[in-house]
Parts: sequence; structure tokens; C-alpha cells
Amino acid sequence: MENILPLIDYGHQHFGENKVQEALEKWRDIKENKKDIKLHMIGKLQSNKVKQAVSIFDFIHSVDSVKLAKKISDEEKKQNKKIKIFLQVNIGNEVQKSGIKLNELKHLVDECNKINLDVIGLMCLPPENEDASKYFSLIKNRNNEFNFKDLSIGMSNDYMDAISFKTSFLRIGTKIFGDRN
Repeated sequence: MENILPLIDYGHQHFGENKVQEALEKWRDIKENKKDIKLHMIGKLQSNKVKQAVSIFDFIHSVDSVKLAKKISDEEKKQNKKIKIFLQVNIGNEVQKSGIKLNELKHLVDECNKINLDVIGLMCLPPENEDASKYFSLIKNRNNEFNFKDLSIGMSNDYMDAISFKTSFLRIGTKIFGDRN
């Protein structure tokens, strides 16, 4: 937090976390005192952590199944809170990565609409060591097809490419804070 507090004091409002428990420990008090802070869940969300995630996060960038979407919707009702949602697409069909397959995306969007989730866009992580631009172009086109207003693409290694596709949110923690311990 000693590296994050100067950013908060400077006026930065959006921060991402990969883990729910870590977010709760680091951000609960800060969010109580600074209501303008927006916290983004950018890591894989396990269904058993949904209750805690809804309590602390304002955005979830990693919804990749109908089951997870329904759990979030149920928890939103219990907590009387709306989360902004990005649907994570496994854009490169990589077995080691999470995300919905492109050919299953429309079904997930339809189901999210039925349960009144506030889906604002798509998120993807392109395959490493490949041209990110071709994957960003593909995800941006799909995002536009669904008329989503936001896009969550770009990390420390490909953020310049993501900017050229007018991403709404970049995940560039490593460039700012260095590698995690």
C-alpha cells in the first residue's frame, strides 16, 4: 500500500486486484474513507469468492460462465449492489487460460441480459509471443457487435497496442509497481 497511497493522494481512482482476499485486506478501510475509489477484479473469480467480491469490487473483468454470472446476480440482489461486468473471452483458445470461447459468447451475453447483469464490455488476454493487435481487433469488433461501451484489453507488455484500439481500461500494474513478490 505504501506504493499505492501516493497515487490515491494524487487523485487516481481506479485500481485492480487479482485476488479477492488480498483486495479485502488492502482496500476495505480505504474504500470506506474514499468513496470515489473504484476497485476492479481482474483475476479469475472463483464462485466461492463471489459474496466477498461483490462486497468490495465495483468492476469484475473476468466473468466467463453462466454459472458465475448467476452467482454474481444473486449476490448483487442480496447486497443491493450493482457491479459493472466484463465478459472474459479466451480469444486465442488457449487451454491454460480462462474465458468463454468466441462461439459461446452470444449465449453468455443473452443469459447475462436475462438476469440483468450490467455487462459493459469484453475482456481478453491475447496469446503471449503473438501479435496482440490481431486479437485486439477481433475482440473490439465483437464488442461493437454487442454495442458494449467499454473494452478491457492491454497489459504491461501490450498496452500501446491496446491504446490504438481505444481500450477503456488497461491493466499495467507491472510497469508501474514492478513484478509481484
